[in-house]
Amino acid sequence: MNFEFSADQIQLKDIARKFLEKEDSVKRARAVLEGKDSYDEELWKLIGEMGFTATSIPEEYDGLGLGYLELCVIAEELGRSLAPTPFSSSVYLATEFLLKLGSNEVKQNYLPKLASGSSIGTFAHTEKNTAPTELNIICEVKDGSISGTKIAVPDGDIADFAVVSAKEGSVVGLFLVDLNSDGVERVNQPTLDPSRSHASLTFNNATAITLGSAKEGWENLQYILDRAAVLFSFEQLGGAEASMNMAKEYAMGRFAFGRSIASFQAIKHKLADMYIAVELARSNCYYGAWALSTDAPELATAAATSRVSASQAFNECSKENIQTHGGMGFTWEFDCHLYYRRCRQLAANIGSQSIWKDKLISSLERANQL
Repeated sequence: MNFEFSADQIQLKDIARKFLEKEDSVKRARAVLEGKDSYDEELWKLIGEMGFTATSIPEEYDGLGLGYLELCVIAEELGRSLAPTPFSSSVYLATEFLLKLGSNEVKQNYLPKLASGSSIGTFAHTEKNTAPTELNIICEVKDGSISGTKIAVPDGDIADFAVVSAKEGSVVGLFLVDLNSDGVERVNQPTLDPSRSHASLTFNNATAITLGSAKEGWENLQYILDRAAVLFSFEQLGGAEASMNMAKEYAMGRFAFGRSIASFQAIKHKLADMYIAVELARSNCYYGAWALSTDAPELATAAATSRVSASQAFNECSKENIQTHGGMGFTWEFDCHLYYRRCRQLAANIGSQSIWKDKLISSLERANQL
């Protein structure tokens, strides 16, 4: 089985990389981190003009109608460049929920705006400092109105709408809520990586539109999270490889005792371990990309595998990148901490590593029972 990307997909990856390098996305991430803006609005507009936000949206809704493999290579380059935009919230999550569960009317109203980047979406799920489960969802919908509070909503302060998990009766369903409507209150929440903003959302009888079947809400939620996990994994893979390359370039150019520190055994071992972590994550991400693009029965296993592997790779590479830079790596002026911040943020966005390890074990157990 060939998991390699096609020549066209590799060309798209190259276009995305050159575009983000030209726009100096890492510098923009630092500017957002040190400033008051929640994201780089100019870069977000340019990304929309490049068509990246429209990648997976069908042409009938003003999208490009490309596949998920194309979206995977774009995600990898966005991760490599630390793009300070709401791409993951709007594209991996909100767009996917609407594509899979939205009515034709909802799709006609929302997808063209998501395709152009003129509208930003997000997913509001967490309510407590614990893993969200069917039992601890308190947000509630009655007679088409939603009430309750969600915390740590990615890009919740800037999004135009959110897909929200909430109980309707005894089951957990998914609902579309206009965040600019009455009955919605937003409060910014500080995070380790301010270049990707988060907020708490409080709903007080806000209007909610049901997405999909309420009885299948939790099952649909897990399915979309599996799909999003593959895309998040590619973003983490891009960040991990960028961290590794930054460490390698610094080690080769830094001299001590008359020679490059890259020649020292301790540094060689660090770089070798980083390379192994990146290539292992890449292999698992390719497996996830195949499962995502074909909607394979193995999607749950592939998503959890790629998510865990990519999280571990980004953590190791961003951490060892700081160590390779020595005392310089801990300073604000160097970019090492930008990658470490993004690493920790992405690792928590759709559930911690422990949650995805549990998902992996559960999916393997189910597969063995078949």
